[in-house]
Amino acid sequence: MAGGAGSHPASGAPGGVSEARYRGSYLETKPYPLRRDQFAKGRGSTGIDKKYRSVYFWIMKKSERTRQFIVEKTAPIFNVKGYAGTSIADMTEATGLTKGSIYGNFANKDEVALAAFEHNWQRVKTTVRAEMDKRSTSKDRLLALVGVYQDLQSHDFPQGGCPLLNTAVEADGTHPDLREKARDAFNGWLKNIVTVVETGVAAGEFRASVDAEQTALTLIALIEGGLMISQLTGNVGHRTAVMPAVEKTILDLT
Repeated sequence: MAGGAGSHPASGAPGGVSEARYRGSYLETKPYPLRRDQFAKGRGSTGIDKKYRSVYFWIMKKSERTRQFIVEKTAPIFNVKGYAGTSIADMTEATGLTKGSIYGNFANKDEVALAAFEHNWQRVKTTVRAEMDKRSTSKDRLLALVGVYQDLQSHDFPQGGCPLLNTAVEADGTHPDLREKARDAFNGWLKNIVTVVETGVAAGEFRASVDAEQTALTLIALIEGGLMISQLTGNVGHRTAVMPAVEKTILDLT
């Protein structure tokens, strides 16, 4: 039998889950075998039936998977169309889920958009860090930025371009929460580059007079400026034309 012994015959759910049904990859279950407050009070207690604890974890795991699925499917849309341009119809089409299923996992469109930005920015961070981690010196770690942004097609970069640039432009003055997310992302990127530069100074790779924060700001401004002009004109060459200036800024640190 699908789902194993003790499973709900229709859904494959563990025993104890009543009236469980799927809508796409979304699980609705009522009533919960164990309420959240009951679980919290009995956490770690042998007084709570193990079967109910396992069912609770199964439900939460399914919910988390569904949220992740929604984020992964909608993230490219938000990055291409922006917050204002992305409709619930776009989200239901991308996920194959109903509006009720999506908003059963997220409070509203804002919450989906914030999670989508985090997902897109995490892809950028993972891509850049993977390239930087292949290098051993601070100079080469910074030069990895040139490699990534020179050839975005060869790296796992989000569809629609840089989510930091896209979100910062759209959310300025219109969506405070998204603007805050973008600002946090920028500050994290700035801090990372500052750390690499300071490490290079301490190791004697870079001149002692180098201003780490000014250098980091310059590198980010050059990269993001190239991306912005490229997106505006539709000319990839404008982005790649800026990369030699990024490289020169790094080489001049020695």
